[in-house]
Amino acid sequence: MRHDGRKFDELRTISMERGFAKFAEGSCLIKIGDTHMLVTATVEERVPPFKKNSGEGWVTAEYSMLPRSGRQRNQRELLKPNGRSLEIQRLIGRAMRSVVDLTALGERTVTIDCDAIRADGGTRCASITGAYVALYDSFRWMMDQKLLKKFPLKEPIAAVSVGVYRNQEVLDLDYEEDSQAEVDMNVVMTAAGKFVEVQGTAEGEPFSPETLGKMLKLGKKGCDELIALQRETLGLS
Repeated sequence: MRHDGRKFDELRTISMERGFAKFAEGSCLIKIGDTHMLVTATVEERVPPFKKNSGEGWVTAEYSMLPRSGRQRNQRELLKPNGRSLEIQRLIGRAMRSVVDLTALGERTVTIDCDAIRADGGTRCASITGAYVALYDSFRWMMDQKLLKKFPLKEPIAAVSVGVYRNQEVLDLDYEEDSQAEVDMNVVMTAAGKFVEVQGTAEGEPFSPETLGKMLKLGKKGCDELIALQRETLGLS
């Protein structure tokens, strides 16, 4: 058993509340244990310069942590995101674009804003998982407004952390586990069981192909459970 009583292959308690941000075209308040993320989707009738006259739209993301979302106060990113935030928001954007038909979206942009209200490990994974719900609702809003002829989402997508903690492969690490993990990995997968991104690092000793296989199996289990909850939240199950 882990310090919080979970089994090695068990997710933290999860909830997703769609429509949390009243004025956003799509939004989701996702809570995974003590990690709480507010994710919103904003639709704009424009595209970046490199997409003009392409017939395609764009999906991008921004990520930040509120000053006391963590154990210490972090500085507000007033001028530009720090290196960590840039890396995470690029990951979120790549993940979302992998399941969007950009041609069906047309020449418009959807910006996903992911803000950590409370951070206890796994904020980037929670962002991606919540972003699917927010993005789905923003596309549904566009369909209702007769802006789209075809629904642009191809399939659900989710993300979860896995790692090696005290010589055991575990699913969905919280901050205490993540800060002491021998291996830390993030797995982004689609409903079809395909990988979008795998980010894994040995913090000390290198890990074996066998350990990698066990972690990927745990990651698939976690993503499957998260996608089932996304579908339930959206009334698709």
